[in-house]
Amino acid sequence: MEVGETYEVHWPHSSVGDCGTVNQYQTPFYDGVFCNLSMEQFAAIAADPQNIASNVGVHGQVFTV
Repeated sequence: MEVGETYEVHWPHSSVGDCGTVNQYQTPFYDGVFCNLSMEQFAAIAADPQNIASNVGVHGQVFTV
């Protein structure tokens, strides 16, 4: 980190992923929030984009050193 720089940290969360496991905050993002879903489950959730918006989110924090 350097003085004067701005940094952003993200905390993805999901009701359809591996919440509460070591995979919850994996990179890339989708590994944690959609991990262990079968293609059929994912297709059912993704059929309506609002389902994803209602079940997956990101909290973020922006700070300047």
